[in-house]
Amino acid sequence: MKTMYKHKKTYLLLITFVSAMGGLLFGYDWVVIGGAKIFYEPFFGLDGSAAMRGWAMSSALIGCLVGALLAGLWSDKYGRKKMLIIAAALFSISAYGTGAVDNFTWFIIYRILGGFGIGIASNISPIYIAEVSPASVRGRFVSLNQLTIVLGILAAQIVNWQIGDYYMPDKNVLSPDGVEWAWRWMFWAELVPALIFFVLAFIIPESPRWLVVNQKKSAAHNVFAKIGGEKYADAEMLEIEKTAGNQEKTDWKALFQPNVRKVLIIGIVLAIFQQWCGINVIFNYAHEIFSAAGYAVSDVLMNIVVTGVTNVIFTFVAIYTVDRWGRRALMFVGSAGLAIIYIILGSCYYFGITGLPMLLLVVLAIACYAMSLAPIVWVVLSEIFPTRIRGAAMAVATFFLWVASFVLTYTFPIMNETLGASGTFWIYGGICVAGFLFIRSQLPETKGKTLEEIENELTK
Repeated sequence: MKTMYKHKKTYLLLITFVSAMGGLLFGYDWVVIGGAKIFYEPFFGLDGSAAMRGWAMSSALIGCLVGALLAGLWSDKYGRKKMLIIAAALFSISAYGTGAVDNFTWFIIYRILGGFGIGIASNISPIYIAEVSPASVRGRFVSLNQLTIVLGILAAQIVNWQIGDYYMPDKNVLSPDGVEWAWRWMFWAELVPALIFFVLAFIIPESPRWLVVNQKKSAAHNVFAKIGGEKYADAEMLEIEKTAGNQEKTDWKALFQPNVRKVLIIGIVLAIFQQWCGINVIFNYAHEIFSAAGYAVSDVLMNIVVTGVTNVIFTFVAIYTVDRWGRRALMFVGSAGLAIIYIILGSCYYFGITGLPMLLLVVLAIACYAMSLAPIVWVVLSEIFPTRIRGAAMAVATFFLWVASFVLTYTFPIMNETLGASGTFWIYGGICVAGFLFIRSQLPETKGKTLEEIENELTK
C-alpha cells in the first residue's frame, strides 16, 4: 500500500501554471494568424497568390518541427527550465516583430521564430509538469497545460474578434486603418503574456527528475521537499535512483533499443492520432465548415467563439476526470465518441442539412475532443517515456504530431473538394475507429502510478 503524503498544492500550482504559460502562448500564437489574415493579406499584397497566402499561414510549422526536435535533445542536456525561458523569449520576440514589420520576408521570419517557440513549449511544458507532479494528481496537473492551450486559443479568438470589430465597423468593408493596424495589434497583444512568462520562468525550480539524472541530487531533494515535505522527498529520491539515478545519460541511439522502441511507437501513433482524428480542421478551416453548413460570413466569427468557449469548458471536465476515470477510459470516450459524431455529421452534409443542427454537432465534437484526446494524449506522452531519454523521446513524438498537423491542414481542402464535406468527415470517423482499436490493444492504464513504475512496466 502506497504512503500518502500531504503535498503543498499552492507551490505546486504556482510552478505548474508558470510552466503551462508555454501552453497559453502555444494556443494564442497558433490561432491568432487566422483572424489576422483578413488584414495582413491586403497589406502585403497576397490576394493574388494562393501559394503566398498558404506560406504565411503555414510557415510557423517549420519552426514547430525544428523546435520540437531540438527542444528534446537540448532539454535532456541543459534542463527543462532553460528551454522554457528560451521559449518565452522566442514568443516575445516573435509577437513584437511580426506586428512591427512592413516587409513580408521578415513577417515570415518572425512567424517561424514563433513556431520555434511553439515547438519548444509543446514539448517541454507537459514534461516539466509531469516531472514535478505527484503520481496521484499528475494527470490533473498535466491537463492544466491543455487548459492553458485552449485558453490561449479562446483569447486569440476574442482578441481577433474585438480588434476586427473596432477596425471594421462596416462588416463588409476593410478600412485603410484596419489593413495598416488591426493585424499588428492582434500579434502585439501576445506580448503581455509572453513577457510575464519570460519573467516568471526564472523563478521556478529545475525539474527534480532531470536534476537526479544529472547527478544533482541535493538540489533535486530540495525541490521535492518544497512540493511534499522531507519524507516525500526521501521516498521520491529513493524510487528515482532505483530506476534512473545511477544510469548514464544516453543519446538518440537509446530510442532504438528494443525495450524503448515499443514505447516510442505507442507515443508516435498517439501523437499522430490526436491530429488525424480531424478536430483541428474545425479551428483551421472554420469559415469553410460553417459556410458549408449554411451560415453567413457575419455569423462565422461568433460561431468560432462558441467553439472556443466549448473547448475551455470541457477541458475542465478532463481535469476533473483524468485521475478518477483514468487515461484509457477517456481515450475510449474520445475516439469512439468522435467516430459516431463524424458519421452523423458527414450524413448531415450528405443530405444537405444546414443551420443549428450542424453547429450543435460541431460543438459536440469539440466537447468530446476537449475532454479526451486533446489533453489526455499530452498526459500519456509526458508519462510513458523513461526519465533518462524523456526529452528526446518526447521530441520525436511531438515532431510526428506537427508533421501530422501539417498533413491534416494541407489535405483538408483537397479532400473537401474531391470527396465533399460528407466524405471527408466519414474518413475522419474511420481514423477514429482505428485509433480506438489501437488504444484498446496497446495502451496500458497509467493512472495513479509513479513515472518510475510506468517505466518499469513498459520497458520490461
